[in-house]
Amino acid sequence: MKTLYTAQALASGEGRDGTARSSDGKLEVSLASPVELGGTGHGTNPEQLFAAGYAACFHSALRLVGRKERADLTDSAVAAKVHLGQLDGAGFGLAAELEVALPALGLEAAEALVAKAHEICPYSNATRGNISVDIKILEFAA
Repeated sequence: MKTLYTAQALASGEGRDGTARSSDGKLEVSLASPVELGGTGHGTNPEQLFAAGYAACFHSALRLVGRKERADLTDSAVAAKVHLGQLDGAGFGLAAELEVALPALGLEAAEALVAKAHEICPYSNATRGNISVDIKILEFAA
């Protein structure tokens, strides 16, 4: 892989209950375990950060493919859900869901665009074969 960009971040404190910041200072967040995991919920958590990153990255890939195909991407959006769960045996795992809105496209065109975006998105490539990723097109032109 030819590196085009490198992001750097430091997490400190108590892991899920600490802080994280990027090396350039543009991101600085307080971390807190979610209430569902026994935490206070008074901060963000790694799953929320992953969901935001995946949604933004996939939407960017979708827009890149869409521009190449001259598709109408008016009001397009991507929402991501990242699930944290207990693995059989030991350890924890993740699963993801992407919900895509392409209201200016018909279902067939939307499905083709989403499939192409899933092939080039760095997050999709990183997760492929590692975690379950379910992609749903929730909004499309009738």
